[in-house]
Amino acid sequence: PVDPIIEAGYNVSFFGQKTYNGVAILAKGEIGDVVRGIPEYEDQQRRVIAASVNGVRIINLYVPNGQSVGSEKYQYKLEWFAHLKEFVQQEIEQHSKLVIVGDFNIAPEDIDVHDPEVWEGKILCSEPERQQYRDLIAMGLIDAFRLFEQPERSFSWWDYRAAGFRRDLGLRIDLILISEALRDSCSRCVIDKEPRKWERPSDHTPVWAEFNL
Repeated sequence: PVDPIIEAGYNVSFFGQKTYNGVAILAKGEIGDVVRGIPEYEDQQRRVIAASVNGVRIINLYVPNGQSVGSEKYQYKLEWFAHLKEFVQQEIEQHSKLVIVGDFNIAPEDIDVHDPEVWEGKILCSEPERQQYRDLIAMGLIDAFRLFEQPERSFSWWDYRAAGFRRDLGLRIDLILISEALRDSCSRCVIDKEPRKWERPSDHTPVWAEFNL
């Protein structure tokens, strides 16, 4: 549905497939140097788009869920993330101002999990997944959300089952990572829980950051 986006005053670039995966970048400014997918990695699933807007390189991604630890989908997730890291390293070398946003399907630390003991070693929280995330951070990236004091139990996803949202049984898996060059420009990073209260909502809720560029 591109027309309503354009009518609202945004430019848009997207990369997706019907009823399944998809990522997009919306901007008031011109969107340039668009890359769809991870270069030199043959992947049938459309999960990554990168572009430049007003001097900032933006990568929007949808990390595979992995289903369960040890499954074929879990191995695909780890393989996919390894290729992502190679791509991000190349992007960092070319762009000092870099932002990576999206559903990472990884809770970085125990503080990002409603019950770390229950989730220990499970999908989204397993050590191999978290190590892949730490490898990404080690490239010089910063979790924008953790630059600021945040409420306890700050989550971005709640399972539809077992009244997960009402009981606040959540995880923080939707992240905004920024390069060091954007640290001082970032003035806020917030999880907006209101849309999760809507009728027939997504199981995720928006996360946004504000920059003074």
